[in-house]
Amino acid sequence: MDCYLRTTMKSDLPSDLESIRGRLSCALVALLAAAALGFAGCANTYAVKVDSVAKPKAEESISYRIINKNPAVSDDSLRYKEAAGFVRTALSGKGLYEAPDAEKADLVVALDYGIGPPKSRSEVVSEPVYVNLPGQMRTERVQVGTDRNGNPVYQTVTVQDPPRTEFAGYREYLVTVTVYEKYLRMNATENKPAAEGRPSSEIWTVDVTSEGESRDVRKTLPVLAAATIDFVGKDSKGQKTIRIKDTDKDVAFIKKGM
Repeated sequence: MDCYLRTTMKSDLPSDLESIRGRLSCALVALLAAAALGFAGCANTYAVKVDSVAKPKAEESISYRIINKNPAVSDDSLRYKEAAGFVRTALSGKGLYEAPDAEKADLVVALDYGIGPPKSRSEVVSEPVYVNLPGQMRTERVQVGTDRNGNPVYQTVTVQDPPRTEFAGYREYLVTVTVYEKYLRMNATENKPAAEGRPSSEIWTVDVTSEGESRDVRKTLPVLAAATIDFVGKDSKGQKTIRIKDTDKDVAFIKKGM
């Protein structure tokens, strides 16, 4: 991984000790809150790009049959069957159902999914910087013995407090990461034979993608399928970006299945 350093650290520490302690307290509160959330369980958030188009009255076509448009995956493979199951569940969330008789279905839904080639992109990483400071020098009066009459004898001595760690600022730097685009595409056409060499009429399409460092398509598929629910049979009027957590109710609905 290539790194390009760009430092934006504060050069001067506050002279007011109370101000420093206040900052450190805020940082500690943030760390404790993050730790508490970590113990409670972490949710991954995905930025999903959605692009959909639909003909007028597309919602009137409610029965379908699914076909596999991914040549790299066999129809009989467990991976394809799992992906098709996610899509069936997503379509059921819009009131669509798989026709008992494939020939009488309103739509043919072509399913394609997979992962694109690796791409490189730069990201800014910010991390806190702490410095070690020597302890404060101070004087105090201590008993060093007693006189011949038993009275305490005192002496003023210089002592140093223990060293401390203080928050100094943030350091930012650029890193180059490799990301992969995971995609899920559904193309719904009219379930009629081609006429005069022309393909069947397209009723609606939904194309969803998400980029990340992970190559695990299987882990991302429920999120991608959940992202399609609100866009099946609708026109998104251009590409939109939505954010979905893998703990959202729509994702849980997809994972639960029909």
